Amino acid sequence: MTVSADTEFVFELLVCRWVERHWPPEPTDADRAVPVVARQLGTRERRWDTVVVEADPDALAARAQFGERELDSDLLHVVRHAPAEWAWYRDALPDPGYPWRYVRAAVHRAADRGVVEKRRSGNRIEIRRIAPYPDWVERVVAIENKPDLDASAARALEGQLRHDVEAGLADEVWVATTATGEDVEPVLLEDLPVEAGVLTLGEGASADVAWLPSRLSPDPDRSDRRIELAERAYGRGFRSYVETMRPDCRHFELRREGDALLPWCAAKETHQSQSVCAGSCASFEPEPPQWRTRGWPIEGGPGKGISRLLAERRRRQRRPEE
Repeated sequence: MTVSADTEFVFELLVCRWVERHWPPEPTDADRAVPVVARQLGTRERRWDTVVVEADPDALAARAQFGERELDSDLLHVVRHAPAEWAWYRDALPDPGYPWRYVRAAVHRAADRGVVEKRRSGNRIEIRRIAPYPDWVERVVAIENKPDLDASAARALEGQLRHDVEAGLADEVWVATTATGEDVEPVLLEDLPVEAGVLTLGEGASADVAWLPSRLSPDPDRSDRRIELAERAYGRGFRSYVETMRPDCRHFELRREGDALLPWCAAKETHQSQSVCAGSCASFEPEPPQWRTRGWPIEGGPGKGISRLLAERRRRQRRPEE
């Protein structure tokens, strides 16, 4: 079958939600780990469809002290090395390898966000940590989503997966594709790296493990890159798609499919994608003003409610013990 952009987008959301509910797909010693799931993340060399960060629950709760937003590399440099007692930031932090003025700017940003404390002593800026930054990242798993994995798509995917296996950033690499119901799934007959696991997603967003992955050996020199990737996953999750769509359109809805809530366009009667759900859409109609004044105090229309619902689900996953 031909897979359209909106089908690929919906498949990606279904995979993310399935991972959030059912990870790990096979019983392991990491069953206690909490999956933090995001989409469309990676490095300058490679972007993954789905990223799963397996987090220690207690350490993940400790990470919450630093807020819901991601910490970028500059902020991580400050937060991870901030001292327990007041100290001049240039004495407390390791040499960043770039001008200190950029570190000073990061110190101010960190203090503004409340992730470190800052004070001035004479003409020096001193900092103190609010808490130790926890070692919350246990494993990083990369998933490539290909709902329609024909032979040509498999050939293109082989090189990408080989890069993932050799890059030393992920602990496991998976491929997720649509289940065909055949005795032997066609994906298993394709020339893909044997180290990559295979998930097949069927009706109702149920999944089967068609092939178990090999445990990879992440490069210890890339530990900082792994933490930066995990921070982006923590801050964004996979429901952040709504931030680039138009939930304030009167036709924008959420519809349930299995355990997932998927965006739906009532005007076109289809699941939309981020690329077509925008103000330039010919079917776009803003919510009537009277929709936006319901409730007390004024809480906005259905679009605001959808955004709040998705944000709350993202927060709930980051704090699973609540």
